[in-house]
Amino acid sequence: MGRSAVILAGGEGKRMKSDKPKALSKVLSKPMLRWVIDAVVGAGIENICVLTGFGKYFIEEYIGEYTNETGIRLHTAYQSERRGTGHAVMMCRDFLCKNSGDVVVLNGDAPFMDSETIKGAFRLHDEKNSSATVISAKVDDPFGYGRIIRDEKKDVVRIVEQKDTDEEQRKVNEVNSGCYWFDTNDLLSSLDELTDNNAGGEYYLTDTIGILLGKGKNVCAFTAESSYTVLGANDPKQLEELNEIAKKIVG
Repeated sequence: MGRSAVILAGGEGKRMKSDKPKALSKVLSKPMLRWVIDAVVGAGIENICVLTGFGKYFIEEYIGEYTNETGIRLHTAYQSERRGTGHAVMMCRDFLCKNSGDVVVLNGDAPFMDSETIKGAFRLHDEKNSSATVISAKVDDPFGYGRIIRDEKKDVVRIVEQKDTDEEQRKVNEVNSGCYWFDTNDLLSSLDELTDNNAGGEYYLTDTIGILLGKGKNVCAFTAESSYTVLGANDPKQLEELNEIAKKIVG
């Protein structure tokens, strides 16, 4: 059984004022996508599929440059229409079917998801024989993030999106990074059960967690050491903030 990775890089990022995909926006002169790829490779995973969408040719061109530089050949899949994160992973089905074992699903525009966090989450995932392991972080201001809800035994019982939280749940500061380790077969089966019966008419990857819990499968959450792991950028101002944080991290 091996380990593989899916990196979601199909976002347009209209507010970035660029004709390129958001994942190619740069932090310290390096595309955010490259930060994520480097973290995955640094965690010992070279079997990687990058999901493209808007501006796929820019991503494919960059991947070609990356392969020429490193010798590591990346796979790609294409999402022709944006119908949610669950739908994005569905578009990687061929890759997933060919690679049994465990897969980490990451966002291509979250540059501070580091190798140690990916490895630490996998260790917990493996030790607990989990179907899914959510990578979480504790943040000072959780507004806007899905909350990780645990029971008295500290086991994960669900993820509640901001719009669905009650007063008590809004106080929870452990949030979902949107990144996960999955048993690949369990992921594939749960993708088959996803529906778009929601206000957005989209397929949400988060819903796979509820599906797996409903089947009595084990689901864990690994809390990253740094709150930066959940950060991304949707506009130039947020991108500038990521650059300032990166300067501190890199030193």
